[in-house]
Amino acid sequence: MARWVLAALAVLAAAALFVAAEAQQGRQTERISGSAGDVLDDDPVGKLKVFVYDLPGKYNKKLLKKDPRCLNHMFAAEIFMHRFLLSSAVRTTNPEEADWFYTPVYPTCDLTPSGLPLPFKSPRMMRSAIELIATKWPYWNRTEGADHFFVTPHDFGACFHYQEEKAIGRGILPLLQRATLVQTFGQKNHVCLKDGSITIPPFAPPQKMQNHLISGDTPRSIFVYFRGLFYDKGNDPEGGYYARGARATVWENFKNNPLFDISTDHPPTYYEDMQRSVFCLCPLGWAPWSPRLVEAVVFGCIPVIIADDIVLPFADAIPWEDIGVFVSEEDVPRLDSILTSIPTDDILRKQRLLANPSMKQAMLFPQPAQERDAFHQILNGLARKLPHGENVFLKPGERVLNWTAGPVGDLKPW
Repeated sequence: MARWVLAALAVLAAAALFVAAEAQQGRQTERISGSAGDVLDDDPVGKLKVFVYDLPGKYNKKLLKKDPRCLNHMFAAEIFMHRFLLSSAVRTTNPEEADWFYTPVYPTCDLTPSGLPLPFKSPRMMRSAIELIATKWPYWNRTEGADHFFVTPHDFGACFHYQEEKAIGRGILPLLQRATLVQTFGQKNHVCLKDGSITIPPFAPPQKMQNHLISGDTPRSIFVYFRGLFYDKGNDPEGGYYARGARATVWENFKNNPLFDISTDHPPTYYEDMQRSVFCLCPLGWAPWSPRLVEAVVFGCIPVIIADDIVLPFADAIPWEDIGVFVSEEDVPRLDSILTSIPTDDILRKQRLLANPSMKQAMLFPQPAQERDAFHQILNGLARKLPHGENVFLKPGERVLNWTAGPVGDLKPW
């Protein structure tokens, strides 16, 4: 323990020197090298045109009016992407010249009294919207959705369930098999992530985080920080299923370790504490992702990603290996020795990269939109898929999708 404490103290001292240098010389950043940096700074305007379907309010605006809490939960990207596209320079009102078609459906805006989204109606809502656009416009039928994209930000995307086992059993809604899915869920070789999907960050309120920024010369005096659940006894009473046991392992091994500031409490200084920390734990929960990843990047806290096979947001633009630390779930008991063994120079470089404004901006959905933000990264991802290949457009009368596939309950009218 003494060796690890000394190593951590050396890191904290180096971090303090880094902050002091920032204060004297202005904020030190490091440009993202290679093609990743160029991709992150891409301007999508002029590279694609998007047609936004005008759907009845029952698919979007009426849901939001009924429950405005949808604007603040971590799945709110579906709402803000719709608002962004309505006024975006890439929008076209002429569908004949569109490269992509967007169907604005809010499948997570159906909340319980406690504010959690219920995905059980989502498949029927999505199917109903697709049936509508396929009937009213000719564009779906010519590709069966291959030039359409949908924002599906729930725990397991278009599998529409919050428990992984049941999400896998459901699979992606069959009618979405040819469409491009823009979703927060990402895990390699998983039923709920299909090829060609664009993985995005969850929504975290930009203005709220902005309001909690503290002075850039504040020392990072906390070595490892985490606030959140370690167990979910209500949904996982026997333990081991929630977070595949990784969070429980963190607690059991490090609750008394002086290097670790971890707790289930969520103090009013949560955002400030992240700005005082060197490492912020970002373990999986029910799904591999959470808003902690966004918060860590925005606040310059090195994210420690504990989620095997996770596919991270905008992985072709953000150099996650350079800014984060990846710890396999089986190595969690060695978390202290792993973090204290990272060379100080490596830590300082990660902090310089995290200080790059483009890195932070790419993780946010600000209102109004700003250059290089998450909205633009989504458009960049869509633009890189162009031009559409020959396999996108079907021959006259050709059909690929099975409209009667899926669970019986999903086929009921919505």
